[in-house]
Parts: sequence; C-alpha cells; structure tokens
Amino acid sequence: MILLRWFITTLAIFALPFFVTGVAVSSILTAVIVAACLVFLNLIVKPILTILTLPLNILTLGLFSVVINGAFFWFVAQIISGFTVASFTAAIIGAFVISVVTWIINHFID
Repeated sequence: MILLRWFITTLAIFALPFFVTGVAVSSILTAVIVAACLVFLNLIVKPILTILTLPLNILTLGLFSVVINGAFFWFVAQIISGFTVASFTAAIIGAFVISVVTWIINHFID
C-alpha cells in the first residue's frame, strides 16, 4: 500500500507544474525522490506534529493542517535540488492539490 501511495504521489508531483505556477520539477527521478520524502514526512512526522499542534488545529477548525502540509512541501523543496517552489503560497497550493489528488485516487483504490 505504501508503494502505491508513493507511485500516486510521484505522478501528482510530476504533473503539478502544469497546474500550479511557481512549482518546478526537473525530472521524473526528482519527482520520485520528492514523493518519497513527502510520503515519509506524512507517515512519520505528521502524526506527531498534528498531536503537538492539536489546540491550534481545533481553534482553526483544521485549517492549520493545510499550513503544516505547505510547510512540509516547502521543506522538501529546500532540501531536494531540481524541485523548486517559488513562494510559500505556491507551497500551500501545491500541497493542497497533491493532497486532493491523492485523496481522490486513494478513495477509489480502497
């Protein structure tokens, strides 16, 4: 299941520059590495961070999760060469698009 999630995220990341301005992916290998980093962050780090920021998430009715996803996206863009995000706004929009695409596809697969 993790490999399927990784594959879906890779395809979504590779297609993302066509839909979101400010995001650039240089190659399919870069998209594979970025997807692996994002899947790792979402599986390991995000649950811990979500618990730590639970009061803020409750106050914002869950919208702070969008900021966390954008921060993960921005962080990965900073450490992976060949994957660039022009601004934090582009990171939030890109993370939102990736989340929606993977949610829809995972919904149909499960």
